[in-house]
Amino acid sequence: MKSVPAAPTSARSPNRAQAAAMYARVAELALAKGGRIAIDLFAGLGGIGLHLARAGAEVTAVEIDPVLAVRATENLGHAWPQASVVAADGFSFRPEQPADAIVVNAGVTHFSLAWLDSLAPENGRLLVPLTNAENWGGFLLVTRQNGGVRNYPARFVHHVGIIPCIGGRDPEAETRLKEALVKAPLTAVRSLRRAPEEPDASCWLAGDGWWLSNAPVSESSLAGSRDGQRPLKGI
Repeated sequence: MKSVPAAPTSARSPNRAQAAAMYARVAELALAKGGRIAIDLFAGLGGIGLHLARAGAEVTAVEIDPVLAVRATENLGHAWPQASVVAADGFSFRPEQPADAIVVNAGVTHFSLAWLDSLAPENGRLLVPLTNAENWGGFLLVTRQNGGVRNYPARFVHHVGIIPCIGGRDPEAETRLKEALVKAPLTAVRSLRRAPEEPDASCWLAGDGWWLSNAPVSESSLAGSRDGQRPLKGI
């Protein structure tokens, strides 16, 4: 099998060692529940996708820049037969089948509902870096459980400095995120809620059709988000 860099270097990964460590940790978290269908959004040169593929996942790397998509194919697709690269917008991309793991590889100020909709119903895991205007912030791990579509356990997992996401940043959302971080750190987040549930006193940050809460998901709210009753599983 062809040798490829552990963390390809470019403007997207200015420090190779730090990027490799972050990519490895994020891939480990993404596949912690044994999932095998993984999506690397805003893939750049394919660094995170590479670690996902090495862990045995079937990887789709999504990159809107056609030049970077070609480079990602050279770094990733040629070395790992179960990996493919798609030239598309990661903010609206929806895979053909639900994903066990979705990793957003660029800093955003808000969520895309397409990411949540694309998660596998049992332990689908979404890793998203919420970042400020200086490109610093942290990854949140959002987990879909028991087929839920309104309430998702969520928690902070990793500090990060990362490039901004084209199409994933909004001035008003950036202001709201800044205000939220002044009130409480990302470690305060315990869950993500979706409409029609309205933000309450536990709201940490709200966006279009979603909001982050500092209250955990309860057994009853998770079970009530779909038919059937199954116990809440830890993330």
